[in-house]
Amino acid sequence: MAQVDYTLDSQITIKTLASALSHGFSPIVEVESMDGIYTVRFHHANGISALCDTAGKTRTFLGTGEIRELLGGVGLTHGVLTWSDQCGDEMIGVAGKAMTPEEMLAHGTRLSFR
Repeated sequence: MAQVDYTLDSQITIKTLASALSHGFSPIVEVESMDGIYTVRFHHANGISALCDTAGKTRTFLGTGEIRELLGGVGLTHGVLTWSDQCGDEMIGVAGKAMTPEEMLAHGTRLSFR
């Protein structure tokens, strides 16, 4: 992850993302699946930024094709698909431990944007 010479907020628009990428920004891209709805987050040296629209609302997608075209169009090549599954089964008394964000990235599925 390259250091960017300006501070990124917890939310980032596609326009700001494109500008940051042109200045050396190199995030880890996370595409999180939540029951068929996807959101995009960028992990970087200063934290995590969620992809949002110009009104500041988190952008949601109904499939990865639109994400591939959007992020590939600004020069990103790949990301990691993650999902938050149940970690136990209360019906039969199986306890579980939720995965950390780091574990979700480490065990996610690689996505190509190009």
